Amino acid sequence: MQDEDVLAEFRASKALLEGHFLLSSGRHSAHYLQCARVLMDPMRASRLAAALAAKLPRELRKELTKVVAPAMGGVIIGHEMGRALGLEAVFVERPTGTFELRRGFTIEPGEKVLMVEDVVTTGLSSREAIKAVQEAGGEVIAEAALVDRSGGSVDLGVPFYPLIAINFPTYAEDELPPELAATPAVKPGSRANP
Repeated sequence: MQDEDVLAEFRASKALLEGHFLLSSGRHSAHYLQCARVLMDPMRASRLAAALAAKLPRELRKELTKVVAPAMGGVIIGHEMGRALGLEAVFVERPTGTFELRRGFTIEPGEKVLMVEDVVTTGLSSREAIKAVQEAGGEVIAEAALVDRSGGSVDLGVPFYPLIAINFPTYAEDELPPELAATPAVKPGSRANP
């Protein structure tokens, strides 16, 4: 799947929003990718996961034993990546602010894990989720995401395989352009923002 094909999937599902958004990273943007919309069609989610799985090197795919995704944003694509790779897929969640395994999910000591996200901007959620897997005894050997919004600057401590890089500008609160500063910011994601 080429970049234009991926963008066509986002456009077809009306998942590319325009306005003034406060991202979970705390930064502001005039664009937001609502991955939940692109993933609400099971066939589209399956196509995107198959394309993302194909980006992983063959040797890496052979090593993997489990897929883990952070809730909420990564749950659907994580599940679809598990299907595409023929692996169990579980998720970590933050009932008290820190990612942890719940719902009877386990990671065996030394399990080779693929972390899967919908969108990576600063990598904060990914690094926190990776830490939870490590604390449970697993070893995250790579991360995959539908979208890399980091501008190629994110360091997750493991190899990173995004399906597409989309680099809309983001701004700190004190550097907003006038057109964004003139409108209230919307918090479109599910994560509380500081």
